Amino acid sequence: MNEFVHMFNSMAPEHVSTSVKLLLLLTVLSVAPGILIMMTCFTRIVIVLSFVRTSLGTQQMPPNQVLIGLALFLTFFIMAPTWKEINDQALQPLFAEKIDLDEAYERAAVPLKQFMSQHTRQQDLALFLSYSGAEQPKTVNDIPLTALVPAFAISELKTAFQMGFMIFIPFLVIDMIVASVLMSMGMMMLPPVMISLPFKILLFVLVDGWHLVVKSLLQSFQ
Repeated sequence: MNEFVHMFNSMAPEHVSTSVKLLLLLTVLSVAPGILIMMTCFTRIVIVLSFVRTSLGTQQMPPNQVLIGLALFLTFFIMAPTWKEINDQALQPLFAEKIDLDEAYERAAVPLKQFMSQHTRQQDLALFLSYSGAEQPKTVNDIPLTALVPAFAISELKTAFQMGFMIFIPFLVIDMIVASVLMSMGMMMLPPVMISLPFKILLFVLVDGWHLVVKSLLQSFQ
């Protein structure tokens, strides 16, 4: 470790700056999947899209790659203002050697805390704060990330399941109607799912379902 520190101290300032950038880049890339899943809107989006596919009963259509790709681009779109603020307040001053790594971390955490706190339920946050024995924070910046991140995650799960339940209702009604008609006609051996699938797809297309789902997701983060 001492040799590592001595190597940094003996390097020219411009070389140290480049080394810090590489170290920061490698660190971000290593934790990027966790940040993407736990600290952004990705969780809610991908769960809601999965509920849409399940409620339609189309098995693997659209494929997982399409749903995850759509969820990623929607995440980039929704999180763009937050990431721009992180870049302006933390990354650019760090690269310009105006602040050190510790201050850059503190500045980068502020926009993320503000975003997550807006979509975190008070009871979820209170659960983790009380368990850790932390004091009641006075401002958003005082909330520790160790409590805010899991509270935000379970809040996102609850919201996603609520939206998924609302998506399920119209398709459940179609399944019940088709099953009742088939039973009244004495067609016990004909699977209701096979008959109701075209009607569910037709309904979803007629109401422009993908537009409504994405619109609901975008509005839920306003």
